This record gives sequence, structure tokens and C-alpha cells, in this order.
Amino acid sequence: MTGYGKATAEIPGRKLSLEIKSLNSKQNDINIKLPAFLRGKEMEMRTMVAQSLERGKIDIYISAELSTEAPHVTINKPLALRYHAELKDLLNELHEESPEGLLQIVMRMPEVLQAEKEELAEAEWGVIHAAFEEALAQVDAFRVKEGKVLENDMAGRISLILDYLKQTEPLEPVRLDTIKSSLHKNFEKYGQGDNTLKVDPNRFEQELIFYLEKIDFTEEKVRLRKHCAHFTETMAEEGNQGKKLGFITQEIGREINTLGSKANDAAIQRLVVQMKDELEKVKEQLGNIL
Repeated sequence: MTGYGKATAEIPGRKLSLEIKSLNSKQNDINIKLPAFLRGKEMEMRTMVAQSLERGKIDIYISAELSTEAPHVTINKPLALRYHAELKDLLNELHEESPEGLLQIVMRMPEVLQAEKEELAEAEWGVIHAAFEEALAQVDAFRVKEGKVLENDMAGRISLILDYLKQTEPLEPVRLDTIKSSLHKNFEKYGQGDNTLKVDPNRFEQELIFYLEKIDFTEEKVRLRKHCAHFTETMAEEGNQGKKLGFITQEIGREINTLGSKANDAAIQRLVVQMKDELEKVKEQLGNIL
């Protein structure tokens, strides 16, 4: 949701600079700073932003400079005197002498010079409106470009999760042999000595098969692949899919966790940890999209 746009507009007597910045946020937080003669258009601007940009902390700065063509300008004397007094007080506190050109500094302060005509004609608003739309379009284009980068990053991480999953396949036969061997050794151990256990070998084999089926994670692997495919397909869909992608990552995480709890194998569990790490990075990126 990060974005930036800038545009300029020129109307009789004024040159305007429009700047829009957008940062990540869970809500649509719009802050606008504009010259006094544009305050009557603030609500219209807010509506334009809300319609164009969903979610984000959006800061809008519009500044206006009087052009050389401005025929009627007045000085806001009370404001100029206040600026002058404040600057003098500051210089005294800093034990500094008043610099040459202090008056010129005061005259450049905001709202000291004011055009007598504060009403905004419809034609003038049309020019500013077009510039505002241009800046909004730049922000949106910036967001789309950033979104493409995030899409590629998340797609790569989902691909890594599937790659780690594939790396578990050659480890599974070794895992099962290790588990069988361990169970047989324990069976032989407890079947010796004074307290010899009378165990039916057939029943033992049945229990062994039941146990191996219980720790089998074939279903989890199938579901994990489906969820990853669903995630990739959803990213390609139109519209805002951020929440939906968040739900899918929850399902991906559930399958990875179950796979890890059933693994009972150090090598596979290391791969599971890497899957979890990639998934956490995907979740972090999801906080940046709509």
C-alpha cells in the first residue's frame, strides 16, 4: 500500500504543488493539508481519495505560491507581527543578533501574503481537480508496481515450500525403516529377562502397521500442495484478495504443523522449520497488500 504521486497546477495568480504519500495501514486514514482558499473542497478531495485508494495512511500536501501575475495582494499584518515577535524572542533566547533581512523572512512565512480574491472559480477548480486526479493515478500506479514485486516474492516463497516438501520424499523410506527398527529393538528388549512379556507376534505386527498409518502424512502433503496451488491461483485473481490469501496461509500453516508433529525424523523436521520460515515471510508481506 506504499505509494507516491506528485502534480502541479497553475491558476490565475497562483502556482500549486500537490503531493500524495501512502503508507501501510489497516484502515483508510486520510490527512490533508491545504491552503485556505481550498478548504471548501476538502470533503470532495477526501471522497476522491477514498474512491481511488483503499486502505492506507494517506498524507496529502497542497501548497500554493503567489505568481508574478497576482494583481491584488494584501499583507496579514497581525500575523506578520506575530511571526516577527516570535522570531525575535527565539533570537534573544539563543543570544543571537537579528539577521539582516528578517522582514523578508517574515514576508515568506505562510499566510502572510494573501490574495484579496479567495473565492475559487469553477474553471480554476477544474484545473486543480485534474492535477489531483493525476497525483492519485501516480499513487495507484506506484501501488500496482509494488504489488507486482510482492506477488513475485510470495510466489517464490510458496514455490520454496513446495520444494522443501518434495525434499521430504526420499527421506520417508529411511524414516519408516528407522521407526520399525526402533520398535523391534524395544520389543526384543522387553521380551527378555525374568519379566518376559508374552506378546503375540501377529498382534505386534498389526499394532506396528496401525502406528505407521497413524504417523503417515501423505494426506497432509496432498492438502499442502492443494493449498499452495490455491494461494497461487488466488494471487492471479482480480480485486482485493488480501484477506482470502490470509485465510489460505492459515490452512498452509496447519498442514505444515501437522506434518512436523508426525515426522518423528530430524531431517524432515529441519525441512518443516524451513517451510515455516518461508510461510512467516509470506504472512509479513500480506500485511502490505489489500
